[in-house]
Formats: sequence, structure tokens, C-alpha cells
Amino acid sequence: MARINLLPWREQLREERKREFFVLLMGVVIIAAGIVFLVDRNFRGDIRYQQSRNDFLRSQILVLDARIVEINELKQQKEQINARMEVIQDLQGSRPVIVRIFDEMVKALPTGVYFNSLVRTGDRLEIEGIAESNNKVSELMRRLDDSEWFVNPSLQQISAASADANSDQRSANAFSLTLGLYQPGREQEE
Repeated sequence: MARINLLPWREQLREERKREFFVLLMGVVIIAAGIVFLVDRNFRGDIRYQQSRNDFLRSQILVLDARIVEINELKQQKEQINARMEVIQDLQGSRPVIVRIFDEMVKALPTGVYFNSLVRTGDRLEIEGIAESNNKVSELMRRLDDSEWFVNPSLQQISAASADANSDQRSANAFSLTLGLYQPGREQEE
């Protein structure tokens, strides 16, 4: 029988398979590295794209924040202007009221009574004056109470006052009273 040595052939086949394995292994490693590189590049691109979108949104948010501040300033200015307009309208509306108050004061003033001072504080009126007698002060208070523009007249003080040397009066009474102001038709407006 012939002796055939199969060992070198098997050895070559093994070496060839080993080389093919390493070539395939190198191919797989290269392909895997290429895939990892492409995936990494894709993810980095996505991250850069998202960061650019975030930067754009941040810049737009800053623009909107500036606009919001401007809008708030405009709202404050609008409220201030509206408040001023209301004050002006109130003043315009109350302009005839002071004339009406003085007209009613003249109507309520009896002869022999003189006012020294009138002070208005809100809806209160403080009057100081001189009257010929206590009856004149009482008549003044009745007339003020009868007026539709005045409410709750209240005598604060009455005292004897010195008469002028030039006048024919022998005695006079100084008085101080307060009363509330009332505008007829105010309920109708409200």
C-alpha cells in the first residue's frame, strides 16, 4: 500500500482556513468599525442638529422675553394713562358740582350770617363764620338740611365773638359746623 502523507495537506488546509478566518475577522472588524463610525457620525450629526435647534429656540425665547417685557411696560403705561383719563373725567364731571355747591350755599345763607372759611375734604365741608344771633345759625342749619346737596349738618361750636367797631351790631356769634356733600343723581349714574 502506498503511503500518503496527508498531514501537510491538512496543515495547508488548516493554514488556509486560518487565513480565511482572519481575513473574515478583519473584514468583520473593519465593517463593524465602519458601522460604529457611521452610527457615531449620525448620532453626532443629530446632536449637532438638536443643539442648533435648541440654540435657535433659546434665541427666540430671548426675543419673546424682550417682547414680553415691552408688552408689560406698555400695559403699565396703558394703566397709567387710563388712570389719568379717569381722573380727568372725574374732574370734568365734578366741575359743575363745585358751582352747584356754591349756588346752594348762597341759597341757604340767611341775612345776618357771614362765612369766614369753607374747607372741603372729600365729601365733608367745614364752615366757619359769624352770625348775628343763635336763631340765624339755626336757620342756616335748617336751610342746609333742606337742600338736596347737603346732608347731616352738625354744629361743632358756637361762641360769642367781638363785634367790629364800625358795625351797628352789639353782639355776634362765631360758629363752626360740618356737613356732608351729596350729589343728586349719583345713584342713577351708578
